[in-house]
Amino acid sequence: MRLHLSRVEAEVDGAVHGAELRHSGATAGPLAVEVVDAGGRGYRWAVANRGDRPVAVRSVALVFAVDGVRAPLRLLRHGYQSWSPTDLAVVGVDRDPSTRARLPFVQGVYHADPRTVTKDGELRSEWFTLVVDAGGEPAFAGFLAGTGHDGTFRLRPAAGGGPPELAAEAYLGGARLAPGERRPLHELRVVPAGTATSVDLLAAWAGEAGAAAGARTAAPYAVGWCSWYQYFDRVTGADIAANLARAGGWPFDVFQIDDGYQAAIGDWLDTNDRFPAGLAAHADAIAAAGLRPGLWLAPFLAAPDSGVARDHPDWIARTPDGAKPLFAWWNPAWGGGRDGFVLALDTTHPDVLAHLEDLARALVATGFDYLKLDFTFSPAVDGRWHDPSCTPAERVRAGLDAIRRGAGEGAFLLGCGVPLAPAVGVVDGCRIGQDVAPTWALDPGDEVVPGYLAVQPATLHAYGNTVARSFMHRRLWVNDPDCLMLRPTDTRLTPAAAAGWAAVVGATGGLAVVSDDLARLGPPESALLARTLAAGRAADAAARAGRPATAPDLLDRTPATVIAGAAGRLVVDPATGAATPG
Repeated sequence: MRLHLSRVEAEVDGAVHGAELRHSGATAGPLAVEVVDAGGRGYRWAVANRGDRPVAVRSVALVFAVDGVRAPLRLLRHGYQSWSPTDLAVVGVDRDPSTRARLPFVQGVYHADPRTVTKDGELRSEWFTLVVDAGGEPAFAGFLAGTGHDGTFRLRPAAGGGPPELAAEAYLGGARLAPGERRPLHELRVVPAGTATSVDLLAAWAGEAGAAAGARTAAPYAVGWCSWYQYFDRVTGADIAANLARAGGWPFDVFQIDDGYQAAIGDWLDTNDRFPAGLAAHADAIAAAGLRPGLWLAPFLAAPDSGVARDHPDWIARTPDGAKPLFAWWNPAWGGGRDGFVLALDTTHPDVLAHLEDLARALVATGFDYLKLDFTFSPAVDGRWHDPSCTPAERVRAGLDAIRRGAGEGAFLLGCGVPLAPAVGVVDGCRIGQDVAPTWALDPGDEVVPGYLAVQPATLHAYGNTVARSFMHRRLWVNDPDCLMLRPTDTRLTPAAAAGWAAVVGATGGLAVVSDDLARLGPPESALLARTLAAGRAADAAARAGRPATAPDLLDRTPATVIAGAAGRLVVDPATGAATPG
């Protein structure tokens, strides 16, 4: 199997253009695409508007013929953001989930391009991918960065007698290019089949991408408590105080208040009537207990009835036609005056960036220097933005950079629901999977949006992404696999599944966070946490030395079942969640 670069494609002003690649470039409609071989390791490329008027560029792609395929042809589908599934798909068998949902409002959360895939049998992966046929030796393709644009790989079945094709797409999302403007695109790394194993290919790419982006990987191993999975959005100040009073007997470093304290989505400095003492009192109490105060927020969202939305309507992005404010997500529990629909702050607007910087500075001054930034995909949603030249990735990164400026270098920023590629170099920790839940797996009948069962909270779903993305730990950030599920009551997890998930968290070495009412936990749960932390510290130390846990069977099955790490091999049964040394 061989990847052979043959042509370019571009979508400009709603029209798709294709051109054969000749020498060092091609002309695709009004665009000139420059392509330079990067010493046999991939390609450096750029795009320029050669016309006399501005153009809206949706995407530009280098298209590779996949020659010499021995069926079946498989693609590692890496997800776009924290909650987007990563799995193994077979060409001609599996489908892109958008072809079932046909719901761009939801698809825009889980893919760089929110539109439904229209080419028959096309599969896609974000940021990087592995392609493997029956020969078993994978080829790799991946972008070395994601701050300037997203990268999507589209694998298309053979058609018209030709070979399958892999398109490496720079997704600009309709960004406007002025006449004569030239825009460099992120370097594309391509490694032929037969060069290395999947483990080695992913390790080499992550190391190079992390180094190029200045990845923040030095934060200490952290153990924490979080309010979410016990109390959800109904948490009270009394709940926080009660658990803090019990925290002294536990080995916590961080104590984090999650969703439910705020007066409104967007008004993060004001608390609701369940938190009458206010944020500063809770931060002071946490710090007095010797713990690092942590706080959840969704910084790029605003409820319609929030103060920030009422006072600054010009800070809200607009629908693509400019007619209405842009809704970026929906959570009925948030209310907000529109039954849970919430608005997208325009992170291309200078005043919004100043607001985000001031907000982060104020939260740190209040005492919260551990900030969990959630639903951070929202600036990437299709809409009309103050600066039309910005790509979705640039909008996400601009917001994150503003928060980093305000929070300062010493703050710990945890990205969640975040497009992964733009986050490298600004977040310290990153959620790498879906939300866990006090249940292992879901039934097909639990599916809310057709095709997207795997994005819904379930510990099995979090497990699949945690194993698939284990190689990122200490190369791109500190991995956050999401919370442990220790409690023996108020749960549908079997003891074997709860212990198995704890073993996975330990074996992969990322953040270890408890999210149970501490009054429900006793000596057995304390002992399970102690075992998890012993394994986690060893795995994290190995990752610091350049040897994070890996998934050697990643290209054999979904989800992978083997974690190879500092303490040897852990084998997980996806049907039950049970984990055993192997």
